[in-house]
Amino acid sequence: MPANSISVERVIAAPAAAIFALLSDAAKHSAFDGSGTVEGTTEPRPLTLGARFTMAMRSRPESLFLPYRTTNTVVEFEPDRRIAWKTTMGPLGLVGGRIWRYQLEPVESGRATLVRETWDVSRDRQRPLLALSGAARHAEDGMRATLARLAALVEDA
Repeated sequence: MPANSISVERVIAAPAAAIFALLSDAAKHSAFDGSGTVEGTTEPRPLTLGARFTMAMRSRPESLFLPYRTTNTVVEFEPDRRIAWKTTMGPLGLVGGRIWRYQLEPVESGRATLVRETWDVSRDRQRPLLALSGAARHAEDGMRATLARLAALVEDA
């Protein structure tokens, strides 16, 4: 089975506060999602530790799944430095459990930020299925695209 987490990183020419502002606004997630699966939320509010928000999702074109909704709980929160949410689905959150984490580290005297996105499935209930499905490769590709979209939204803004 592949590693329980995969990370990608990129230096973005913007201060950490500008990047964190996007990451901590659930209503903006579809604007920077590189996987092409995030539709949006009806709960446009700033996120804080313990906050819960739902997200309307669409399946990848090669998938046989229909559109679905996720419930997300913010499990890590340090302003301008780190945010992570655990994603579950279904009754009582019995499906899922993966964590999407963003860590921000100012570089170049704060004019730029090293952004690390991590897909952490160490607590996901479907780890064996994820290993068989090739989800890790899709997650890594999507994270690279996400960081590129984040950069396009905040650089020179």
